[in-house]
Amino acid sequence: MNEYQIVSLISLVGFLILVASGFRSHNVGWRKGLYMAGAWAGIFAITILFIDMVR
Repeated sequence: MNEYQIVSLISLVGFLILVASGFRSHNVGWRKGLYMAGAWAGIFAITILFIDMVR
């Protein structure tokens, strides 16, 4: 691991902590959180597929 990978890993862990604390403060359960994450992943996947088809 070089220093750039370590910084990236630390920032990803920090982002995960921020997201988890946001869910906790808004009383979002694991099931609803996973549902929302899946919805966002689907939105991004559809957008990427649409852009790929247009090209």
